[in-house]
This record gives sequence, structure tokens and C-alpha cells, in this order.
Amino acid sequence: MAQLICQDVTLGYDGHEIVSGLNFEVNAGDYLCIVGENGSGKSTLMRTILSLQSPMRGKVTTGDGLRRSEIGYLPQQTLVQRDFPASVWEIVLSGCQGRQGLRPFYTKADKQLALDNIRKMGIEPLMRRCYRELSGGQQQRVLLARALCATQKILLLDEPVSGLDPRVTAEMYELIASLNRDDGITIIMISHDLDAAMRYADHILHIGKTVFFGTKEDYLQSDASHTFREGGETA
Repeated sequence: MAQLICQDVTLGYDGHEIVSGLNFEVNAGDYLCIVGENGSGKSTLMRTILSLQSPMRGKVTTGDGLRRSEIGYLPQQTLVQRDFPASVWEIVLSGCQGRQGLRPFYTKADKQLALDNIRKMGIEPLMRRCYRELSGGQQQRVLLARALCATQKILLLDEPVSGLDPRVTAEMYELIASLNRDDGITIIMISHDLDAAMRYADHILHIGKTVFFGTKEDYLQSDASHTFREGGETA
């Protein structure tokens, strides 16, 4: 059964339509990459999945027992967010807020979950460090640990390697792939790196002048892929 279902969705804002005719399903354990030109609606789709905005038409629903509160999210960082003056521990632990309900405090289980995810991301030596003192790659690991505190089911990642150097980019891609492969976490990732998308994902959603959803093998044969690779659409 699908964890996420997008049915005849039209996205836009202020009455302006960006993209229409979005139909796709994401099953547990899938790795979906969303690609397409700038301004095509990729981040808008992420916000719609998270119920931060509504589609102009159509609907996005969850299934297979997935609740919206169980969707982990790693957004693009702003300069202000990169300079956030909190400790690594505080930021990761804050990912448990959705699990608290009406409780005004973190439980022992919350703190253990945060510690487990810090260890999983290999950032335990950084726990007491201030977030804004970290490198870009370290900050992304912190935010990934925080997102994992919200879910063990599905992660939404909006360009998680943006601004990272090639070595750290490769490490981040491998880390995300291991979460999908070894932990069975569903990945939905916006990426400007089509080569990486073709390497790691099993399904591609292309948004742009044309819309495509299917396996990466079928995407390679599609008109959308040919146009994109030839520079007809800007990554």
C-alpha cells in the first residue's frame, strides 16, 4: 500500500498555476528523486506534502498507516538558520517535539532516540558544540539526525547537498542511501544533480514543461529526460 498518494494535483500560489496533472504514488522503501527546472514547483510540492499549503486542485493523501506528523523533513537552509545559536544536542532533540503531544517535557525515550540518531549520523563528538560553529556538512548531519527523530518511515529532503564540497556531497548521498537501504526509510529528495538521482533513486518525478513519473530506467528513455539532459530545461 502506498504511503503517499498524489491525485490530479495542481500547484501554484496567488492564483498563479505552476504545474498541473501531478499523479504519483510512493510506497514504503521507495527512493524518489524530484528533478526539473528552477521555479517548476518542486519545493511547492514538498510544502504541499507537509500540509504547509494546499493544492489549487486535487489532493495529496497518506496511506499505509502514515501520519503527517511522522514525515521527517530536511529543508534548504537559509543564512539565518546556519547561524542558529543552539547546541547540536538541543537541535536534534527538538525533532522529538511532534512526539510529545501535550507533554511539556522530553521523556527518557525521546532523549535516547535523539542520542541514537546522533550516533547514527556520526556526530556524537559534536553534541555540545554550537551549531553555527559547524561546517556545512556537519550541519546537514545534525539536521538529518533531527529529521530522523520525527520519523522512522519517510524523509523529505530539499536539496540536502546544496553548497557542500564534492567529498562531503558523496558522503551525504551515501548516508541517505544507507537510511533507505539498511533502515527501510522512504526517501523523497529534490535534487539538481541528475547523475546522482539516476545513481541512487529507483523512481524519478520530473516537473517542468513536461511531467514524468516512473522508474529511472523509463525516465532515461523519456522525452523529459532527453530535453533535460540537452539543456532545454535548466537544472
